[in-house]
This record gives sequence, structure tokens and C-alpha cells, in this order.
Amino acid sequence: MTAPTAEASTEKSKARAAVRTIADVIRGALIGAAEIVPGVSGGTIALIVGVYGHLIDSAGHLARGVALLVADGLRGRGRARAFAHFRSVRWGVVLPIGFGMLAAILVGAKLLAPLLEEHPVGTRAVFAGLIAASLVVPIRMAGAHWRPREILLALTAAALTFVLTGLPRAGEISPSLLLVAVAGAFAICALVLPGVSGSFLLLTVGLYAPTLAAVNDRNLGYLGAFMVGAMLGLGVFVSGLQWLLAHRHRVTLVIMTGLMLGSLRALWPWQGASNEMLAPSSDVALVAALFFAGAALVIVLIIVEHRLVARRLLTADIESDPVPDAADQA
Repeated sequence: MTAPTAEASTEKSKARAAVRTIADVIRGALIGAAEIVPGVSGGTIALIVGVYGHLIDSAGHLARGVALLVADGLRGRGRARAFAHFRSVRWGVVLPIGFGMLAAILVGAKLLAPLLEEHPVGTRAVFAGLIAASLVVPIRMAGAHWRPREILLALTAAALTFVLTGLPRAGEISPSLLLVAVAGAFAICALVLPGVSGSFLLLTVGLYAPTLAAVNDRNLGYLGAFMVGAMLGLGVFVSGLQWLLAHRHRVTLVIMTGLMLGSLRALWPWQGASNEMLAPSSDVALVAALFFAGAALVIVLIIVEHRLVARRLLTADIESDPVPDAADQA
């Protein structure tokens, strides 16, 4: 009796591992696809699909590990400290998500970009519904009973994001590799911060089209400079974000809620050539239907993720925080 039971348990564990891997690849694909769309934050999608905390923690260990590998190597101190951080990376989660992101970026660069050009109003409506419905995620994680100053903080973050996403788009430029690296550093910061779109940031400085072209054309020099900048930005920014999530959990999620709310400005369906908001002009019913379709997709994703966590097929990400941070009460 023992052997069959043990064998059945092993088979069940393998099945769960396979489900987790497939789910993580799909999660990564959703995050990667979001990063191609100006106005949509990959960090927001990571929150929705329940991997944001895992990715931030692993990215922090990876960035510090790389930094120590270089620093300790130059000083002759060996690789022990760097490898300790590498072992703390959740490779079983990070690698499938990274694969899904890369695949989605390569495919989406060819599919989503034309869709945005040919059907901008409908595409923005879908993603606006997606972001609007996803506001429930950081609100739930932050916990109930928001105090007046927390509401004010969220509204301030929303107003700031609203203004920034309303900036006119710059014309396309022929950038130097140094500028590409700097843009990569800021874009990766936007990737890990919900509500801030890395693609929109590139769009405002005139680097969105060149970066998309570099992906499609496999321009290794451009992509290499972008990745170097992204790694440097990741090392600096993620450590600070990790500290905030650990020590100012509630207030950080409150600010994230505001950033996501303000980012809806970039996804207003009717926009002019200079990024100005226009009054609804045509197909209002269709646009509304697409908006609610995007919202429904998020609700389905949240329900599926919760059920998989309940069945222990996936692990929970950032836990909700019903009690305000002690430091915030001081």
C-alpha cells in the first residue's frame, strides 16, 4: 500500500509542478505583451497575475549578485557572497516567466504594434478596462479602512501620473548607445513599478519606434546597450522598492494604486496627435463594450489565480495587509 501511495504522491507533485511552469510561462507572456503597449505597465500585470512580489524579490537578489560578482571578483574576494544571492533567486518562477516575456515581446512587437496603429481607439479601450478593473488588486493588498491621508497620497500619485502621461510625444530620433542605455535604465524602473509604462516613457522621449525596430531587426548593439542600462537601473531601483514593500508595505501599495489610477490618462480611447484627450467621437457603444471586455478579462484572471493558489498549484504573492504599518501610525 505504501509504494503505490508514494508513487501517486510523486505523480501529483509532478503534475502540480507542470501546471506551475505552464502558468508562469503564461504569466510572463501577459507581462511581456503589456510592456509593448504604451500606457500599460508590466508591473500592473505582474500584480494582477500574482507574481509581482516574487519578481521584485528575485530581481533584487539577481542584481545584487551580479554587482557582488563583479566587485568581489575585482578585489579577489571570491564568489561566495554573489552565489548566496543567486541561490535566493526563485529560478523555478523567474525562468518560465522570463521565457514567456521574451516570447511575447518578440511576437507582440510584430502583432500588437500594427494593431495599435490600425485600431488605436479600440485597443486603448480594452487596456483601459484592464487597468481600471485591476485597481482592486493593490487596494485589496493594502487592506481596508484607508485613512484620509492615505486617500490623499493615492490621489497625489494619481495626479502626478496623469500629468506625466499627458506629456506630448517626442519625434523619433537616432539615439547614441549611451542614450539607449539611459533609456533602458529608466524603462526597467517603469517595468517594476505598477502604473508606470516603460513603453510610454520610451514614446515620450522618441525611442519607442527605434526600440521596437531594434527588436524586430535583431539589432544586437542597440539591444545590448539597452540591456546594460536595464541591469544597472534594476540594481539601483529594485533594492529601494524591496525595502519599501518590506517596511512600508501599506503605504507603498497605496501609492501604487494612485499610479495605476493616473495611468488611465494614457489609455483614454480618443486622443489627438499630440497626446491630448478628445471628446468621444464615434462607436461609443463598441468602445464601451471593449472596455468592459478588458475589465472582464482581469476579473477572470484574478479568480483563476485565487483558485490555483487555494489548490496550492500556485504560491501566494504579496499578502494583503489589513493592519496599517506601525511606522505610518506614528
